[in-house]
Amino acid sequence: MAEKRFSVELTASFVERLNSIESFLAEAGAPNAYDDLLAVLRERVLPNLRRFPRIGRRYLDNPPRSIEALDQFARLPGHAADGLREYLTGDYLILYSLAGSTVYLLSIRHHRQLSFDFGRLWPGG
Repeated sequence: MAEKRFSVELTASFVERLNSIESFLAEAGAPNAYDDLLAVLRERVLPNLRRFPRIGRRYLDNPPRSIEALDQFARLPGHAADGLREYLTGDYLILYSLAGSTVYLLSIRHHRQLSFDFGRLWPGG
């Protein structure tokens, strides 16, 4: 019996986040890291999601708590939140949604993009 394969689609927001990561890594002096990320996506992440779309942790296992996130969460259609999952790979967190036989990559962030730049928050920092 043939193994069921899921399709994986990149959303516009995911591509926008990839572009942001490329700029972030170039500014950090690590432009080759972007090529490494693309290789990991192509060789590991996409094949894993095609075979095991539920590999990521359910997003609802740790629901949002900020007012802004709760507001955005409430605007999701129907049971869309039930299909939201998080996939960690190396320094990156990927948010994706499983709908039927399709995995939609929604967003990706480098872990350092999730932190504050405290040096810029105070004058003379």
